[in-house]
Amino acid sequence: MSKEWTAPIHHEDTLELYPDTTRPDPHQDTYSKNVLGFWLYLMTDCLLFASLFATYAILHKNTFGGPSGKDIFSISLAFAETMILLFSSVTCGLALLSSLKNKTGEVIGWLILSFLFGGSFIFLEGHEFIGLVHEGYSWKVSAFLTSYFGLVGTHGLHVSIGLCWMAVIIGQLTYQGLNVDTFRRLIIFSLFWHFLDVVWIFIFTFVYLLGVT
Repeated sequence: MSKEWTAPIHHEDTLELYPDTTRPDPHQDTYSKNVLGFWLYLMTDCLLFASLFATYAILHKNTFGGPSGKDIFSISLAFAETMILLFSSVTCGLALLSSLKNKTGEVIGWLILSFLFGGSFIFLEGHEFIGLVHEGYSWKVSAFLTSYFGLVGTHGLHVSIGLCWMAVIIGQLTYQGLNVDTFRRLIIFSLFWHFLDVVWIFIFTFVYLLGVT
């Protein structure tokens, strides 16, 4: 049975004899290795998206007589997706702040809001992709569309994985409450979710905004 968090005893001698093990310590080996390992994973993901951005930068003008970004991009839809993902990042951050106050119910509530925002983002992105394909603008038409679907679709796949991950964390918090393990998982997940938000800002700027100018 998982231990609930308790306020640490602020007495140096007592802490030396009975260290508080109910809170994650950044200097603990398990905590440090997990977070460091996840940072290494994020670095590999940075390389993945950097290569996709570079590919798009090279191919975005290779339309082969097909449509360009100015012809097919909806800046209002892309802006709506951006705001939704930004709100999901804010609510995810509020969930982390609530966890520091040992308020499990608030953490779950903020995560549910983040999940709804993330699901809305995926819905809009899927609607955009389906609309383009129905209009005859699939990834097979030109190198530009191939690079576009590759970059934006990869980000969407990451968000979908993040939603599954978030659902698992909500379930763990519901049945286990806040403890060392669930708090560590929440921190690692928040790093992933904020990373996806940053990547989307670059996509919105370099793909959509520059694509319609």
